[in-house]
Amino acid sequence: MTQAPRAVLFDFDGIILDTEWPIYESYVDLYQKHGHELALETYVQCIGSDFQSWSPETHLEDLTDHEIEFDWPTINKERNIWIREQLATYPPLPGIPEAITHCKSLGLKLAVVSSSSHSWVDGWLEKLDLLKHFDRTICRDDVQNIKPAPDLFLEGAKQLGVEPSECLVIEDSANGLKSATAAGMSTYIIPNRITSVSGFSTAAEVLTSAKDLPEKLDQLLTSIT
Repeated sequence: MTQAPRAVLFDFDGIILDTEWPIYESYVDLYQKHGHELALETYVQCIGSDFQSWSPETHLEDLTDHEIEFDWPTINKERNIWIREQLATYPPLPGIPEAITHCKSLGLKLAVVSSSSHSWVDGWLEKLDLLKHFDRTICRDDVQNIKPAPDLFLEGAKQLGVEPSECLVIEDSANGLKSATAAGMSTYIIPNRITSVSGFSTAAEVLTSAKDLPEKLDQLLTSIT
């Protein structure tokens, strides 16, 4: 990053709350009930985007040779109930509240930029008592194309009143990294137990935890100024 950031754009799923793991577990259980496995290396293709890039539903249909008629609305309704029950006990991912507080102390504008819906993102942020700290939330409802297209991050910069080059993105997925890069933004990656199987060679930094973010931000601002 060649200039000091004026805004930090956080992804939501897998960065602020570990939503991706119970979602994956729910699919693993479904696959196993039909005699198949779902490897992380396969599933990770849809993380940060949607089923247009790769679909666990289509993949299971293919594995079962389309001999089973899956009632996806009913299956997904039951999955969603179970997923929400699991997440109701989850705190924010380690270091996230402290990182947000540090960003605010530096006078940075903050947004959550997610391929998920406002009802999902805003609802969980409110439950975690974190929504009040963000200037904006930008979700799939706000743009035509989600990640890996750059639309979400460009909309985030627009709503915050900053240039894309003035934004630092905090992401966990390959699709998120592609999106931020296409938007002309520098990206710090924090892999989680789902996305740790991905490669992030084009990221500005790869951190082990959000606990590292305050120090990295201080170093970045010092090096630029």
